[in-house]
Amino acid sequence: MNQKTLLKNLAIGFLPLLIFIFADEFFGLTAGLIIAILFGIGELIFIYIRERRFDRFILFDTALIVALGMVSLLLQNDIFFKLKPGIVELILVVLIGVTAFSDHPILIQMTGRYMKGVELSSVQIQHMHAMMRKMFWIFAAHTGLIFYAAIAMSTAAWGFISGGLLYILMGIVFATEFFRTRWQRKKLMTSLQKEEWFDVLSPEGEIIGKAPRSAVHGNPELLHAVVHVHIVNSQGELFLQKRASNKDLFPDRWDTAVGGHVSSGETIENALRREAEEELGITQANFQPLFRYIMKNKHESELVHAFLLMDDGPFKINKSEISDGQFWKIDAIEQQLGAGVFTPNFEEEFVMLKKLLWKSENKTPRQNRKSRRRRKR
Repeated sequence: MNQKTLLKNLAIGFLPLLIFIFADEFFGLTAGLIIAILFGIGELIFIYIRERRFDRFILFDTALIVALGMVSLLLQNDIFFKLKPGIVELILVVLIGVTAFSDHPILIQMTGRYMKGVELSSVQIQHMHAMMRKMFWIFAAHTGLIFYAAIAMSTAAWGFISGGLLYILMGIVFATEFFRTRWQRKKLMTSLQKEEWFDVLSPEGEIIGKAPRSAVHGNPELLHAVVHVHIVNSQGELFLQKRASNKDLFPDRWDTAVGGHVSSGETIENALRREAEEELGITQANFQPLFRYIMKNKHESELVHAFLLMDDGPFKINKSEISDGQFWKIDAIEQQLGAGVFTPNFEEEFVMLKKLLWKSENKTPRQNRKSRRRRKR
């Protein structure tokens, strides 16, 4: 169960014990036992009326008070009753230990009873496992103190250790966790504000959210837009850029002439012209749309908007983004496909590009377009 629910159940479950401690101090063992039992029964009735269910934690706690209390009365020794909170907590320690250190997360599975319809993500489950491991050692140490106090310490000391000390310890744990989480969240948000953000898209291209670069790179479920420009010269050669060695993906491989992400809130047209100017110094150009498709691999998913530019250059290469750039003959590209020279994305796109632009070996892209226009007439 989650932290709030667990703390709530512990507080409610241990109330009969705390009531007994105070009643025993003023009225004696028998009266304290009767008052604690009546209080536990009252809790059961109250929760049933409000939530239409019997709280098993309170039921178990009250039943254990009755059993150990009867033993204490019969033997006129309250040691058995003093052991009661330690026994209850020992059971809880076992459940927490099984959840934290095994493949049977009993307490996490119980969240379904308290949060119906809510599915925990893998990150949330991982966080709860970490929290359970911390709680295991705290509860284990506290349980040992209860047994020691029941045998070797005064009733007042036992009452504090078995009741108040637990709440103090849990308060420290949850306060520490709360401030640690706040600090980590603040640190994360500060880091994310410095990152570039992209719109998250549906397969149809509709914006359904946004995410930082670090999130979309590494999560293929987050589809985001990119622009590609294929530059062809008058000889029918294709200009390619060589990716810098410091790139996260496919460093030192040859790739599409221009390629880049579309920032959140940015139009395709603006992203196209921004990337062309940043990478190759192109400021005035007539970009022609080619095709749009989804590229997906184990690293990311991109909605690619591909464009054509007829230009002989020269280009002003941005050395911080690109290590080299040159025009390639089509047959030279074909000879090295699949050899690790080009990026997988370019090789996939080259097949589509060739079908559109190079209909025959002896025609340039410009001639192909003229041929298509003549055939339409």
